[in-house]
Amino acid sequence: MASAKTIEIVKSTAPVLKEHGETITKVFYQNIFSKHPELRNIFNMTHQAKGSQPRVLANAIFQYATYIDQLDMLSGAVSTIAHKHSSLSITPEMYPIVGENLLLAIKEVLGDNATDDIIEAWAEAYGDLAKIFIQTEETIYHSQEKRSGGFRGKKQFKVVKKTVESEIISSFYLQPVDGGSVPEFTPGQYIALSVAIPGHKHLHTRNYSLSDIPGKDILRISVKKELGNPAGVVSNHLHNNVKVGDTLEIGMPSGEFVLKDNDKPVVLIAGGVGITPLLSMYKTLSKRDQQALLIQCVINSSTQAFAEEIKSLQNEHSNAITIFSEPTLADRENRNMDYTGFLTLDILKEVWPEEACEVYFCGPKPFMAHVLQLLSAMEVPKDNIHFEFFGPSEELQQEAALI
Repeated sequence: MASAKTIEIVKSTAPVLKEHGETITKVFYQNIFSKHPELRNIFNMTHQAKGSQPRVLANAIFQYATYIDQLDMLSGAVSTIAHKHSSLSITPEMYPIVGENLLLAIKEVLGDNATDDIIEAWAEAYGDLAKIFIQTEETIYHSQEKRSGGFRGKKQFKVVKKTVESEIISSFYLQPVDGGSVPEFTPGQYIALSVAIPGHKHLHTRNYSLSDIPGKDILRISVKKELGNPAGVVSNHLHNNVKVGDTLEIGMPSGEFVLKDNDKPVVLIAGGVGITPLLSMYKTLSKRDQQALLIQCVINSSTQAFAEEIKSLQNEHSNAITIFSEPTLADRENRNMDYTGFLTLDILKEVWPEEACEVYFCGPKPFMAHVLQLLSAMEVPKDNIHFEFFGPSEELQQEAALI
């Protein structure tokens, strides 16, 4: 535990970090990649280019400065980050490198305002935080190794099947190259996938949700081909170049966006490729005969993935509806969707279970902010709302408040 003096100093820097935090983290990433280019292998460089990763780190540092004397307030965030770190196989040896470059970035950006007392206080505070993460991650690693098919670090998997799910989503079925068991996982979890791409100096690592149920002899990921600017380096490589027989390096399934172990009715709300973790949940609930409603929101049938697979799962307990925001003429003629336009409060009220339920949702940030606002209007208790969002939850809640 940091000393009283350190806590006082670190808390006093919170306003400065709120103002200059993103500049500090941008400098931090520039410095660390320059000195340790091998660490590029574990970062999403597209997120670096878009500025989202420096923004998330800046928020995390600000939150730590704010609540350094109330660390229980950060337990949820620490757990989420530790799961992300475990998927990437972060090791204790990496923490001193991060700490050294973070302190240098603070000094570089704040100049003379970063006094020796401030740097010393942050060095102590960072050391305490590193210990928390190292201990938390070791617990996760140990738990992962004990699972059926569990391992530590990365492992080679072979692509045994590749299927086209829609115009923009393809699935990859993976099995361990060594012939070992497929890792056990909980519906909703993701894996970190690392690939070497011709013409690129470093490995590229991305997280992809597992889109099938546990207990099979394969792991399935379903990847959207990102065509924006910049285009998705890894997703385009997977779609265009990776074929059956190729090998990919993956880490153990990780993540806390998982089904709760209770028998309440469940509502799953998916936007676009956000269907991937929710499909794993839906298939599991269907197998359990637990009441489940899946709401799939997509542009139209050309971008809708898993339509037939979802249809085959519907029974007296499992139901699914589709909402097309821009249905084609054929969609309208064939009545391929249940609703057109966007998800609304009226639609939710029409399909909502009569009993109290758990709600899980995933999709693009604007979609998730919209869903969060609708759930608030539905007066769904916060404890019953679960979402997958790779960024500070406060950012999503702030956007929802602006809608």
